[in-house]
Amino acid sequence: MLAVLYADVSDSTRLYEQMGDTGAFGQIKDCMQVLTEVTLKFGGWVVKNIGDGMMCAFQGADSAALAACEMQKRITYRPPQKGRAKLTIRVGFHCGYVLREGKEVFGDTVHIAGRIASMATASHIAITAAAAAQLSPELNFRVRKLAAMPVKGKEQAIDVHEIAWQDSGTDTHLSGRPGAMANLVEPRLHITYQNRNFVFRESVKLGRDATNDVVIEDPMASRNHARIEKRKDHFVLIDQSTNGTYITFSDQKEIAVRRAEFMLYGEGRIAFGDSPKTRPDVAEIRFRCELPGQSSTV
Repeated sequence: MLAVLYADVSDSTRLYEQMGDTGAFGQIKDCMQVLTEVTLKFGGWVVKNIGDGMMCAFQGADSAALAACEMQKRITYRPPQKGRAKLTIRVGFHCGYVLREGKEVFGDTVHIAGRIASMATASHIAITAAAAAQLSPELNFRVRKLAAMPVKGKEQAIDVHEIAWQDSGTDTHLSGRPGAMANLVEPRLHITYQNRNFVFRESVKLGRDATNDVVIEDPMASRNHARIEKRKDHFVLIDQSTNGTYITFSDQKEIAVRRAEFMLYGEGRIAFGDSPKTRPDVAEIRFRCELPGQSSTV
C-alpha cells in the first residue's frame, strides 16, 4: 500500500499571462525543484512531472502528509523576490494498493489521488477518508471533513478531507481534539450581494421570494432556491431549486449542485440557476466561511 500525492501550481495560466513564457517557466521550474527536495526528504520519490505539477509516491500516509505540509510551507513562506510573482500550490493524496513497475505506479489509487488533488483549492491539502484513516493521531487531529464528492468512474461519492498545515494561530482545529484552541471563534458566514454585507451564525435562506434572508433578483433563481445551514463548525449549502446552484471557489474551480448538499469552505461565489461561464450576468453572491481559530476580520 502506497500514498500517491499530486502537487501543482495554482492558476498557472494567469502566471504565464502576467510574466510571459520565460519568466513563468523559470518560477515553476524553481517550484518543482522545491517540491522534489521535500519529496526526497520524507522518503518519497517523484513518479513524473506533469506540466506545472508532479506526481509523487510515499511508503505511508504520514510521510505523504508531512511532505504535503512542508511543500505548502516552503512555497507559501518563500521570501519575496523582485520581479517574481507569488506562487501558491494545491496538494492532494490518497492511500491504497497500486501496481508498481520501478518508480512508476498504476491503478485505481493513482486515479483517485489525481481527482482528489484537482478538488483542492490554492494553499490547501485535500485527502481521502482512506488516507485520513491511515494517519497517526498526531497528524489526524489536523484533519477535518469537507464534503462527499462525486468521482468520475465511481458509483459512490468519496469523502474529501483537508489537512490544516499552518503552525500558527491560523490553524483550523476541531473542537474536542488535541491541540484545540481554548477560545474558539463562533463559526460565521459572510455574504456580499448587491453591495450589501451580511453575517450569519446559523442558517440563511436564498431565493426570489421576499421571505428569504437574501432575496436573489434573477428569473433563473427559484423562489426558494437554496439554504445554507451551520452544522457544528462548518456551513452546508442545500440546493432545492429547479435550475441548480453553481459554486466557484477562489481558485476558479466550479461545482454544480442540484437537489443535493455541498459543504462550503474558504471563500468564493455562488451563482443561481446558471453558470457564470455560460451566462456572465447571472446573479451571484460572494461568501467567506470564518471557522474556529480563524481571524474575525472581514
